[in-house]
Amino acid sequence: MSATPRTGIRVAVSAGLLVLGVVIGLIFENVWLGVLLAVIVWFGWFLGFESRQGHNSGVNDEDHGIEL
Repeated sequence: MSATPRTGIRVAVSAGLLVLGVVIGLIFENVWLGVLLAVIVWFGWFLGFESRQGHNSGVNDEDHGIEL
């Protein structure tokens, strides 16, 4: 079973945000703060990415209610 391109993008962005979070944490002299900020940004990106891929973006869809 081969990985889809979406899986590769998700892994690459997740790893990049984690590294960026550690670097920001080192700048602020608190690595856990950087990791927490990276997780928050990742969660928002992940919801938006999956919403776009599933063609569910937009919040004003009368047929399906409120969606990201």
